[in-house]
Amino acid sequence: MQQYIARRLLFGLLTAVLVSLMVFALMRIAPGDVAQMIALDASGGEASSITEETLQQIRESLGLDDALHIQYIKWVRDFVTGNWGESFFTGRSVFSEFKTKFPVTLELVILSQILAVTLGIPAGIIMALKQDSRLDYIVRILSLAGLSVPSFWSATLLLVGGAYFLGWNPRLGYVSFFDNPIENLGQFIWPALMLGYISAATKARMMRSTMLEVLRQDYIRTAHAKGLAAFVVTARHALKNAFIPVVTVIGITTALALGGSVVMERIFTLPGIGNYILDGMLRRDFPVVQSLVLVLATAVIMVNLLVDLSYGWLDPRVRFQ
Repeated sequence: MQQYIARRLLFGLLTAVLVSLMVFALMRIAPGDVAQMIALDASGGEASSITEETLQQIRESLGLDDALHIQYIKWVRDFVTGNWGESFFTGRSVFSEFKTKFPVTLELVILSQILAVTLGIPAGIIMALKQDSRLDYIVRILSLAGLSVPSFWSATLLLVGGAYFLGWNPRLGYVSFFDNPIENLGQFIWPALMLGYISAATKARMMRSTMLEVLRQDYIRTAHAKGLAAFVVTARHALKNAFIPVVTVIGITTALALGGSVVMERIFTLPGIGNYILDGMLRRDFPVVQSLVLVLATAVIMVNLLVDLSYGWLDPRVRFQ
């Protein structure tokens, strides 16, 4: 078990290094000159007042004139020691912004996954128990729609439809849960529902498939033959074994929700990490994008590790070789 954990941690470390190299390279090869963007921002958009000497001074002050491998080593060294740098445009600490904005993203992801598990797992069980019934077909169509429709389209449709038919508009400005729980949940419920709908669809279809497979096993037929109630057979014998593969899906959809939060935060004007990263990408704010993408990648790696380790708790027959 210890060797397995060590191998997984090593694989996760290599994955994090690969992600850091990719995001570092992509930010450098993206079109546009970040020094010119900073100069334009400082001059109020007056391009005529910007000289080559000014651009060179900006590059030197930010270390952008160093060799690429030197820039990469400095960034990784500072990141590991807790110095995530400062935004090129605002001058504020990236770590301080992260502490402020991450709770917003975390709340959105947690709420979306609570809704996804609450809706998806029971839907999958019902579809399996009512196989080929009208209810099964209806839920399968809804789950297929959740997998097929892009999240940005469904969220935009919700906003447009709500504003046109109901006169509803999302609240602007973020309200902390500790300041006003009701208003906070009212602000998060729709983006969490849209984000959780996709995850719920994935969980429902996986739960249906694994549940049907388990229900066809000999020990399930034996339990029925002994006269056990259908509820007891399903809850005590079938559900736990059918749930094991779904754990992987829960981990994957949680990781995907971190990425999907970018779209939802943008559409519903939530001041989270995803929105902050997107602004940094549009402005080529290297410290913001590089550090926070690496943080999110590390979080995804840790979630996948926890999912793998949970197999042993759910099924003692599982052994890590």
